[in-house]
Amino acid sequence: MLYEPTTLNCLGQLLSLEKPIVMGILNVTPDSFFDGGKYSALDNAFAHATQMLEEGATIIDIGGMSSRPGAEIVSPKNEIKRVIPIIQKLKNHYPNIILSIDTVHGVVAQAAIDAGVAMINDISAWSIDPTLLDVVIQHQMPYVLMHMTGNPATMQSQTNYQDVALEVLDFLIEKITFLRKQGLKDIIVDPGFGFGKSLAQNYELANKLHVFKMLEAPILVGFSRKSMIYKVLESSPADSLAGTIALNWMAMEQGAKILRVHDVKEAVSSIKIFNAVQSHK
Repeated sequence: MLYEPTTLNCLGQLLSLEKPIVMGILNVTPDSFFDGGKYSALDNAFAHATQMLEEGATIIDIGGMSSRPGAEIVSPKNEIKRVIPIIQKLKNHYPNIILSIDTVHGVVAQAAIDAGVAMINDISAWSIDPTLLDVVIQHQMPYVLMHMTGNPATMQSQTNYQDVALEVLDFLIEKITFLRKQGLKDIIVDPGFGFGKSLAQNYELANKLHVFKMLEAPILVGFSRKSMIYKVLESSPADSLAGTIALNWMAMEQGAKILRVHDVKEAVSSIKIFNAVQSHK
């Protein structure tokens, strides 16, 4: 029988994963694909984070670099300038808030931890900046391990898989095995929807999400308003909320525990209905 982790240790706060939870996205960047620039001002970012907390977000994931297809890597200096003020303001106002830093840079992760962050969300599996691994191992805090080919600027030209689910699984097995040998306990896996996968590959991966339960690590999914939704709907990110909810539900059916979303209220409502359905099975 597979072991299913039920808690994450976030700087001494035990976060329950008995039921799915929501990670709210807070992009403090000028160029994010969906909400670029809306929350780059500190007051706007704080107000949005507050709204997400009130709507039921368990984690706020703060990013200072866009990872949309074609995006360039931001310098650590600029990233720090974007993320540290909002981390500090949120921790001052909400001391028990659980914050995650979405970064590929070790120096940014360290600065964010010093400011009060309790989780590292790394799209690169430390391939862009190997010093990020040193920070992860030193602090032994929850780490989101994601699959991506190349980097955001090149990933969509690197989609040559024989079997996308198997190859992503093999990648994650290799990385998790290494991390566990370093003593890291709280590893969260993200198959990386939209990161170096074609439209068809994204849906193939989504259909096989259940196989990732064999990793014995919580599964995080990030479908929110991505092109794999709006290309099928022939619409836009702004019209992709219903599609996001549909994919999140399918992911929960297959064991996903963390929904990374822009729309917290709707995701929390979906989880409540999902839990009600599960309780009557």
